[in-house]
Amino acid sequence: MAEAPTQLYEIADAQAPLRRSPSPDAALDTEALKGERVAIDEITDEGWAHGRLETDGYVGFLPASALASPGPPTTHKVAALRTLAFPGPSIKLPPLAFLSLGCRLAIARIEPPFAVTASGAYLPARHLVPVDVNESDFVAVAERFVGVPYLWGGKTSLGLDCSGLVQVSLAACGIAAPRDSVDQEKALGEPLGSAGAARRGDLLFWKGHVAIARDAATMIHANAHHMAVAIEPIAEAIARIRAAGSELTSVRRL
Repeated sequence: MAEAPTQLYEIADAQAPLRRSPSPDAALDTEALKGERVAIDEITDEGWAHGRLETDGYVGFLPASALASPGPPTTHKVAALRTLAFPGPSIKLPPLAFLSLGCRLAIARIEPPFAVTASGAYLPARHLVPVDVNESDFVAVAERFVGVPYLWGGKTSLGLDCSGLVQVSLAACGIAAPRDSVDQEKALGEPLGSAGAARRGDLLFWKGHVAIARDAATMIHANAHHMAVAIEPIAEAIARIRAAGSELTSVRRL
C-alpha cells in the first residue's frame, strides 16, 4: 500500500498540541513550536491534521488551524524563556502572542528596540538571536525553567515534562535530541558506572524519567512529585524514586 502524499506546513501558532488521536480530549504527546516544519499527510473534515514533525520525527494529530504554508526562511529564534509579539512598535499595545524559548521567526528588519517579522509583528530584539547562535551550557538553560509547572507532553515555559526539558535545553545549544526519555537514553551520550561519578551536564535515567545533573550532588528535572521543574539532591531523589518502585537505569555523559 502506497504512503499518502505529504505536504509541508509550518507551525503558525505560538505552540501547537500534538495529540495521539484527533480529539481535544486525547493525550498530549508533545508540542510543536512556532516556526517548526511538519509534513502533513491528511487533514480531516473536523479540522485535524495528521503528520510528522521535522525536528524529531514525532507523529500525531495537530489542529489544522495552527498550520500555515511555509513562509520565508526563519532567521531568528526566541532566546528568552518567554517573549511577546506586538501588533506595532509599542509595548503598550495588546500582545498578539506569547512565544516560548525556541520559537523560530523570519525577521524582516530591526527597528530598535524591536525586531519586526515578515508578517509585521514586533518583538523585543533583545529576546531574539540569529538561528545559528547557540547557548553554551544546556544546564543553565534548564535552570531557567525552575518553578515551571509539570505538564505531560509540554515543552514551553507554560509547562513541560522531563524529556521536554532535556530536549528544549539541548536544542538551545544546537544539540538535537529525541523527544522521549526512553529514546534519549539510547541516543544521548555514553554510559557511566554510577550516579556517584556524575558531573554537570550528565543525564540520569529511570524507566520513563530523566533528570539533568547540575553537579555531583544536585540535579534538575521536571517531575510529577513536585509538579514543577525542581532542583533536588541526587541521593535524595534516587531514594525517593526507588521507594516509589523505580531504580536508576543509567547515567550518561554527553
